[in-house]
Amino acid sequence: MLYLETATQPLQVFSVLELDPATIPGGYSYDRFRDEFSARVRAIPAFREKLSDRFLNLDHPVWVEDSDFDIDRHVHRIRLPAPGGRAELSEISGHLASLPLDRRRPLWEMWVIEGFGGSLNGGRLAVLLKVHHSAADGVTYANLLSQLCSTEPDPPPPDPVEATAAPAPLRMAIGGLARSASRPLQLAINVLPATIRAVVDTVRRAVAGRAMTAPFTAPRTVLNGSLTADRKVAFARLDLADVKKVANHFGVKVNDVSMALVGGLARQFFLDRGELPKSSLVALVPVSAHGPSGRNTRNQVSGIYASLHTQIADPVERLRTIAAANTVAKEHSSAIGTTMLQD
Repeated sequence: MLYLETATQPLQVFSVLELDPATIPGGYSYDRFRDEFSARVRAIPAFREKLSDRFLNLDHPVWVEDSDFDIDRHVHRIRLPAPGGRAELSEISGHLASLPLDRRRPLWEMWVIEGFGGSLNGGRLAVLLKVHHSAADGVTYANLLSQLCSTEPDPPPPDPVEATAAPAPLRMAIGGLARSASRPLQLAINVLPATIRAVVDTVRRAVAGRAMTAPFTAPRTVLNGSLTADRKVAFARLDLADVKKVANHFGVKVNDVSMALVGGLARQFFLDRGELPKSSLVALVPVSAHGPSGRNTRNQVSGIYASLHTQIADPVERLRTIAAANTVAKEHSSAIGTTMLQD
């Protein structure tokens, strides 16, 4: 994720949370919010670790404790301009999503956005948490978020947890040299044979009609173009209970319903422009590769290519077609191996 990042492609995971200040014991103040958050961060080493890459290190950078960690470098306060609605929240969220993170510090930041709803006292709080993708994938991000929250309104502060100490420069250089020297052997013994097996299996599945959608087969549309550093954020409100109701009714997964919605909206977008392609758009759907052991790893993610079936007008048919294709794609992905992409 570090090496894939460019000036026009910031690889960051972020979410915007809405908080009701009326439920905060003693009322809301930014100083109290920052102090409570700081106490939680002392129990989460991942928030206090930064990248370290010493001279002569031939391997990837490592995560070490930031001895100069300062919560005020990461938690910021901003106020929405009037009238403080979703349009203003969308605009400021897009701007914040465009800003790169400082690699000299732990790769995350939080923005407390006041005045959402029109007033500080009567409105709501919006909290934007941004974490670099090298520090967390979707599963790890959700775990970090759960550690910041609690099921009690005023819980006691958690016990501090030590972060990873920085290794000595010589030790890092020797370890990096050993790992770098062993990498060609791992490539020859593990990665290359697994890749060949995956290619052969994919060809067989494609012939039998049991392969996931092939990459680079989507039609060219107005969405194809050069990226810029600017990001735009839009919000839509959807009741999870409604999504589950549809999923249960048709015997499909929640993700299938989500993809069918995206496919339908993409179809409508192109219809409104008079540019609906005859073939379907293709989505890269992230898939967690975390093992059942639940070992604390920052990034274990793979993905499947899936057709959104934007050429299908009937929403029920589109949903059922997507669900069937996703079942095939998941079987194909499992056969390839969940770590193949990272390997």
